[in-house]
Amino acid sequence: MSEVASTGGANAPFAIPVRVYIEDTDAGGIVYYVNYLKFMERSRTEFLRQYGYDKPAILDDGSLLVVHRAEVNYRRSARLDDLLSVTTEVDTLARTNVLFKQGIYRGNELLCEGLIRIACVNPDTMRPCAMPPGMREQLATVA
Repeated sequence: MSEVASTGGANAPFAIPVRVYIEDTDAGGIVYYVNYLKFMERSRTEFLRQYGYDKPAILDDGSLLVVHRAEVNYRRSARLDDLLSVTTEVDTLARTNVLFKQGIYRGNELLCEGLIRIACVNPDTMRPCAMPPGMREQLATVA
């Protein structure tokens, strides 16, 4: 697997490779549960980077993108030195948030799947606000 992100084919989700290091595992060499969320965060960040958002947590208009909800289903364990593929695709797009569908694979085997809702908020009030129109338009093309 290449060390660069892939948009796959026409219907394939965006994916990045992630190698499991010792720091990702528990004493038994199994990936610690919270690290799957970190792998998903990396994939979402790289997904948004392809649209020109170099620091996607802080948008050009000053609004912030924050995790509003995370639903994760752990199916199988990843282990030390595994090469994983972490996918990201837009499931649902709303005015103030986006729901990402994510998967973590070892080869063709699905190890972990998640639905992560990212909300756009005003940095002063931390209340939901409209996503910048340009970002919403870009994400709508893949929703």
